[in-house]
Amino acid sequence: MAASLWRGGGGALRRLLAGRPLLGAAAARGGWRPLHGSRRRCGTPAIKVLMPALSPTMEEGNIVKWLKKEGETVNAGDALCEIETDKAVVTMESSDDGVLAKILVEEGSKNVRLGSLIGLLVEEGQDWKQVEIPADASDPSSLAPPAAAPTSTPASPSVSAPPPKLEHLPGKLQVRLSPAARNILETHGLDPSNVTPSGPRGIFTKEDALKLLQEKQKGKPSELKPMVSPAPSQPSAVPSALPATAVTSAYPRPAVPPLSTPGQPAAPGTFTEIPASNIRRVIAKRLTESKTTIPHAYAAADCDIDAILKLRTELAKDDIKVSVNDFIIKATAVTLKQMPDVNATWDGEGCRQLQSIDISIAVATDRGLITPIIKDVAAKGIQEIAASAKALAKKARDGKLLPEEYQGGSFR
Repeated sequence: MAASLWRGGGGALRRLLAGRPLLGAAAARGGWRPLHGSRRRCGTPAIKVLMPALSPTMEEGNIVKWLKKEGETVNAGDALCEIETDKAVVTMESSDDGVLAKILVEEGSKNVRLGSLIGLLVEEGQDWKQVEIPADASDPSSLAPPAAAPTSTPASPSVSAPPPKLEHLPGKLQVRLSPAARNILETHGLDPSNVTPSGPRGIFTKEDALKLLQEKQKGKPSELKPMVSPAPSQPSAVPSALPATAVTSAYPRPAVPPLSTPGQPAAPGTFTEIPASNIRRVIAKRLTESKTTIPHAYAAADCDIDAILKLRTELAKDDIKVSVNDFIIKATAVTLKQMPDVNATWDGEGCRQLQSIDISIAVATDRGLITPIIKDVAAKGIQEIAASAKALAKKARDGKLLPEEYQGGSFR
């Protein structure tokens, strides 16, 4: 067989035995291809790194920082990057071993949708520089939702302007009117200046207006006082085109500075756009939903906390610092233990009565409000509650809360 190959017209075996490269006429004719050329064409197969769901309500995230560089070895469980969710900044861990071959979504990218391709890994020993970019990999800028197109201010609909009110004229008596009385007087063209108001603090009430209307309908001359104002020393600012009824039936209202000039919209560009983080957008959305979709009931009670303040003073002598809020958290846990029906949640299908009393506390951060959870509060003492609250508050402000530290909770 070797002899047959030696006598063959290709000369491949002779070149191979002579130690020369397997390149020549055969390669030129396309019969052979260098191995590295084939690799470049096909590329190194990659392991996809996708934007994960790091909280139950997360729909998109921001890439805060990559903790690994391209070409670095990555082991399962290693911190890969930091992602800002709708709750906090969370460290994303790698689920595979390999080498970080390509970062597709750079640091600072915002509003990256769940499931979007953000990076590529290759297995160790493979050429990570020749990683094959999947066809579905999109430009990072396309991952963010499109910006709202600027809309031109719609033209104000053509509506008939209400008849202008007659301005205050010198010598006209000022009368304080209730809204109902004002409506009656304007509707029937009555002048209240010759009637003594019966309301508190000299307010002309609805009853006064109805009485004046009855007297007018009876035709009493003494009550049909003409409403012509004394002539001012300066020309009147009322246009001559005004209807006669507008001039004769109107009367001055108390001189109150207008809040704004009607018909003068704010000039464009007079506001400042403040970018909102994912956390702030979710807070706004959740608070709106909470206010508009959940029935609200309010209760207030006075509490005597002298005993709490006295106990705080005694603890402070032993350098034990606790806040009034820590006592409220403990009192809430004791109450929930006595009334377990309240320690429950609704999952959309039914009510779940919880065994552990996990209380959420509100912490204000630079990125917005977040509610970390103190676990099993009923089993903790005041000092332990205070330590847990301080530790969670610090992690919240540093953006280092883990998902399990702010997800769930039975009472807040």
